[in-house]
Amino acid sequence: MIYLGCHLTSSKGYENMAKEAISINADTLQFFTRNPRGGKAKAIDPEDVKRYIDLAKENNFGKVVAHAPYTLNPCSKEEKTREFAFMAMSDDLERMEYIPGNYYNFHPGSHVGQGVEKGIEMIAEMLNKILKPEQTTTVLLETMAGKGSEVGSTFEELRAIIDRVELKDKIGVCLDTCHVHDAGYDIVNDLDGVIDEFDRIIGLKYLKALHINDSKNPCEAHKDRHACIGEGYIGKEAMARILSHPKLAGLPCVLETPQESLAGYGEEIKMIREMI
Repeated sequence: MIYLGCHLTSSKGYENMAKEAISINADTLQFFTRNPRGGKAKAIDPEDVKRYIDLAKENNFGKVVAHAPYTLNPCSKEEKTREFAFMAMSDDLERMEYIPGNYYNFHPGSHVGQGVEKGIEMIAEMLNKILKPEQTTTVLLETMAGKGSEVGSTFEELRAIIDRVELKDKIGVCLDTCHVHDAGYDIVNDLDGVIDEFDRIIGLKYLKALHINDSKNPCEAHKDRHACIGEGYIGKEAMARILSHPKLAGLPCVLETPQESLAGYGEEIKMIREMI
């Protein structure tokens, strides 16, 4: 079994997100904790959250994924940018305790010419300052496509961050199909090999969620341009193999495809359920 959902907006409240997910036959979802370009987060209404939790329980939701703003970069050259990363993630993880036991995903960051090793050190340093033994949220490092100076486009880089994190039970990985494909992992022709490599280098126990996206570019393009399922270089057949793979069973799978409407995501979810 897998849990399927898409990216929804939290600006109208948690209860509304749950209702939107249910309306398209989704049983998980993803949302930004604040504006994806940064800024102050909207105040949480505890009653709204309670209604959301009740709906999620009634409809057998899997774990859901909150997404950090894209501007969060803990390995920036700029101190101001690093300070925002610390502030935003600290605040977001406190807010996540309103819906305990779920996931918080972030792009590891871009070292901006400082070097991958320096970037890895800075990311781990921030995580060690923020993660707390009492938190119930698992923070996920997202696999990246490798454009520019991104950190996290190889399994080895993600493992190096995890190795430096002290509270390893609070850290995990979200595998983005478009990103790993664009990074050079051949999930179309050698899915078992890629999964085995992930297990050998990182460990499948750390794989907590999937972003399900086709890619507009060929393998190893390092571009990161998402396509709707079946409309890119990964294709329907490969995506069906991914979503039905026994080693990926039970994971929340979130669509970040370029759909223009909620109904579009509903059709895509229906298509995926039929595929698998």
